Amino acid sequence: MAVSERRGLGRGSPAEWGPRLLLLLLLGGCSGRIHRLVLTGEKRADIPLNSFGFYTNGSLEVELSLLRLGLQEKEEKSLLMGFSLSRVQSGSSRSYSTRDFRDCPFQKNSSNFLVLFLINTKDQQVQVRQYGEQKKLLISPGLLPDLPSEPGLPKPGPTATPKVDSGAIAVNKAKPQPAVSQGPGRKGKELVLGLGHLNNSYNFSFHVVIGSRAEEGQYNLNFHNCNNSVPGKEHPFDITVMIREKNPEGFLSAAEIPLFKLYMVMSACFLAAGIFWVSVLCRNTYNVFKIHWLMAALAFTKSISLLFHSINYYFINSQGHPIEGLAVMHYITHLLKGALLFITIALIGSGWAFVKYVLSDKEKKIFGIVIPLQVLANVAYIVIESREEGASDYGLWKEILFLVDLICCGAILFPVVWSIRHLQEASGTDGKVAVNLAKLKLFRHYYVMVICYVYFTRIIAILLRVAVPFQWQWLYQLLVEGSTLAFFVLTGYKFQPAGDNPYLQLPQEDEEDVQMEQVMTDSGFREGLSKVNKTASARELL
Repeated sequence: MAVSERRGLGRGSPAEWGPRLLLLLLLGGCSGRIHRLVLTGEKRADIPLNSFGFYTNGSLEVELSLLRLGLQEKEEKSLLMGFSLSRVQSGSSRSYSTRDFRDCPFQKNSSNFLVLFLINTKDQQVQVRQYGEQKKLLISPGLLPDLPSEPGLPKPGPTATPKVDSGAIAVNKAKPQPAVSQGPGRKGKELVLGLGHLNNSYNFSFHVVIGSRAEEGQYNLNFHNCNNSVPGKEHPFDITVMIREKNPEGFLSAAEIPLFKLYMVMSACFLAAGIFWVSVLCRNTYNVFKIHWLMAALAFTKSISLLFHSINYYFINSQGHPIEGLAVMHYITHLLKGALLFITIALIGSGWAFVKYVLSDKEKKIFGIVIPLQVLANVAYIVIESREEGASDYGLWKEILFLVDLICCGAILFPVVWSIRHLQEASGTDGKVAVNLAKLKLFRHYYVMVICYVYFTRIIAILLRVAVPFQWQWLYQLLVEGSTLAFFVLTGYKFQPAGDNPYLQLPQEDEEDVQMEQVMTDSGFREGLSKVNKTASARELL
């Protein structure tokens, strides 16, 4: 069971989710890059705590305030557990994902691990083992002190102090201390930290400072309980851990530092696109339909959502956590944006309001599937944002979000496919061949646009995130938002309320022959074909 300061939804009917989500954000809030994870009755052998991109002089602080094993004293002395710190060379994939989880990292180290913090309950100490060639990681007991509010004015003391027994090693917390060799290390220097023991629980703290450019990178912090690696023989334990990461410029990870400016610029772009679209609608009021205003609402909602997202990142970078009210507004606008996006795409694909005002039974079923799934996908997104990465249900909600998003992307293609099939059949039967062929060509373009949008934002962007170095992973968000803006602009251009738009054009018998001539010439359908013009023949006879 996982409990966190970012509390989950709990149980209840779907109608209660909205108020609970709002209450969740108002009370618990999002703690940003200062994490506090509380796990009770945990049985996992490996717990991914966090991933963060550090620059030079960046710091990682960890305080294990409670570790309760619930075992007898003799059983506790033989346990193998502790923290591991690893670095990912590129992308965001966790470095231990290829490791066999039955192999304990404290018995047989993987080359991916840089530092291991082995908790020794028998001797009440924590052995720090360093591996690899990176020797400039400054590892010291305790937490870093708070910086003075004004130059020359010292703070009263550190933010927190490790709770250790009287026999623990005394250290100077004023500045990071390099690891000191105390006993034989396996492949490098070894530091011994004091392990506090109080009321059948253990506690200690440490901090790591990135000492040079050679140590910059994406680091993963994990907790391991090797005694739970055998299925069916797990021993539940309780753990409470606080994690605080920081770069010289603020609390944001290296890949997240540019996001404040990126989202602000993209918000301005979507706002400009929305204003231009409204001006187009005002100039062509005769050909404007309800769905045109829905497209305008989507652009403005997207702009507002990005604005609140940008402001959240600003406060996270400066304070370590966002402003609760702004976070609530971001989630609300994100919910509206997600629903409006898929509804608008599906309505345009079905031809609603342009050529018909009634949806077919099949199209109604698609809307009955897409809208609830989009609500579920946005709920999953909010739950993921409000939960710690180490929570037991974090991975489940992440998988739900990915699966539901793919289902929605596939479902919105069906109305477009059905419209293309309908126009193919109608082009040879209802006598309005020219207009139907023009609409068919436009629908095929729209189908390709939707496919490209889904492909770039769901596949190419993810591959880019894995391939680029840690400090360039913000290009993933740039590609997603840029693709979305391009999709919005192309959709508006294709379905603009203009008199010569084939999608909005009403067929007239006097113009049908001219339109047929143009469409068949442009599409190549005229090659090798002949046509009898009944209207022209009748006029010749007169």
